[in-house]
Amino acid sequence: MSYVTIDSPVGPLTLVADDGKLTSLFMDAQRHAPDPASFGEPADPADEPFASAAAQLAAYFAGQLTEFDLPLAPAGTPFQLQVWRALQQIPYGTTVSYGQLAGQLGRPNASRAVGLANGRNPLAIVVPCHRVIGSDGSLTGYGGGLDRKQFLLGLENRQQPLS
Repeated sequence: MSYVTIDSPVGPLTLVADDGKLTSLFMDAQRHAPDPASFGEPADPADEPFASAAAQLAAYFAGQLTEFDLPLAPAGTPFQLQVWRALQQIPYGTTVSYGQLAGQLGRPNASRAVGLANGRNPLAIVVPCHRVIGSDGSLTGYGGGLDRKQFLLGLENRQQPLS
């Protein structure tokens, strides 16, 4: 396992990979982030998948990329993995509620469980958990902080409210 840290408009991002696949993407001060000692050894940012991830993230932040195409290998429970796959199906620039996402998974009464799995997403931005909002349209919870969630949603709608 190895990692790199890159700069972004939402602060430093730490990318962790194992066997050529991205396993994690954490923001600084992110809730539920593991101990950095578990990230492995520092890597060369020119190594894959880091170089591709950094290029795609730069294009995303520049408004030129709407869907990531990276080799991913997040670790989670079967239910978490199901939720994280569903997150990747939420189109760029749109939002869904936790309840809607639970319904799409065929578990309409599992909005709280969906919220918990969403909060444990280890691949922020790339697996767009920021696109999930409260049923009343409010920006509820985000491991990277609500200001970053608002920024990412604004970016996808061509508004950038952070700063």
